[in-house]
Amino acid sequence: MIKVVTIGVYGFDAESFLWTLKQAKVRVLLDLRQRRGVRGHEYAWANSQRLQAALAEAGIGYEHHVELAPTTDMRQAQYAEDERQGVGKRSRQVLAEEYARRYTAEILDQADLAPIASGAGVAALFCVEADPEACHRSLVADRLTETYGIEVEHLRP
Repeated sequence: MIKVVTIGVYGFDAESFLWTLKQAKVRVLLDLRQRRGVRGHEYAWANSQRLQAALAEAGIGYEHHVELAPTTDMRQAQYAEDERQGVGKRSRQVLAEEYARRYTAEILDQADLAPIASGAGVAALFCVEADPEACHRSLVADRLTETYGIEVEHLRP
């Protein structure tokens, strides 16, 4: 049986990120980002090739699940709500209702999560936001719990 954790980029540096994954006994990191880069020099370690190299060195697998990434249009709807509420992307604490509704209907309801659910060990759902409640990875985690009874733990900086 698999256990799932979720983790974001913000609030971590490369060392603390890898340490947190190792403490959670993560076997594979499932990258749920559409674009696998992060702006800002302090997060350059999370850009795809650097991240994959660091994970490999740490003995942690990597899979890109672009089918679970929100579309650009969905992200734009979230950014519009962030702007309306005067919240920056890195300080967002919840997802916009429209974003969550669209992500669920257009992505999550169409996705086959069985391959993730049938894995063994600990898998980490990965995106950028520090708070899982502000990220689509929480919607994926909730669906894994609801559908497959999978235990989920949110790793925070």
